Amino acid sequence: MARSFTQLAINAEKKRTSLAISKKPIDKPELQIHTLGNSALRQNAQRISKVDSSVRELVKKMLHSMYSAKGIGLAAPQIGIQQQLLVIDLDIEDSTSPPMVFINPEITDFSASIDTYEEGCLSIPGVYLNVIRPSSIKVNYRDEMGRPKKLNTDGLLSRCIQHEMDHLNGVLFVDRVTNSQDLKQELKENGFNEKDVLAIT
Repeated sequence: MARSFTQLAINAEKKRTSLAISKKPIDKPELQIHTLGNSALRQNAQRISKVDSSVRELVKKMLHSMYSAKGIGLAAPQIGIQQQLLVIDLDIEDSTSPPMVFINPEITDFSASIDTYEEGCLSIPGVYLNVIRPSSIKVNYRDEMGRPKKLNTDGLLSRCIQHEMDHLNGVLFVDRVTNSQDLKQELKENGFNEKDVLAIT
């Protein structure tokens, strides 16, 4: 997920992690982020059967790509790996704030209340549009050590998790945009093809 230019101050629950990684952007991250139109973004991700050192190494590489693109969230399918893995960091400018890792995440409950908020995506750079989503969620997942976790969250973290989990099912945020005129204009201005959007009905 991309950082919106209109975001206000962020207050999010911080989770401790065993990952030690610099948040400084690097010129050529090993994993390249695919953009709208690439078929890898439309595939379903598979569950990770074993959380081991190879998964943790992938997490680090994903974080390098995310930080280098100045994003706050990234899903494995965005870098062409069809596994149920997300990395999120709402405080990318704070070197002391650890990122969050979600392995095999599952949303167990959505709130009845909904919010509209501007979203962006590292796979659709430059495009920012309003999306309607549930205000809060409950999610089960495993962390980078394979430990089971449960999280009740709202606000930006809830939205970011929902946005990134959509990637695990081949869904992009533009598929959820209801204002077709704004969508068409934003895509055109940023060099994307409207035909690559799969509207959710």
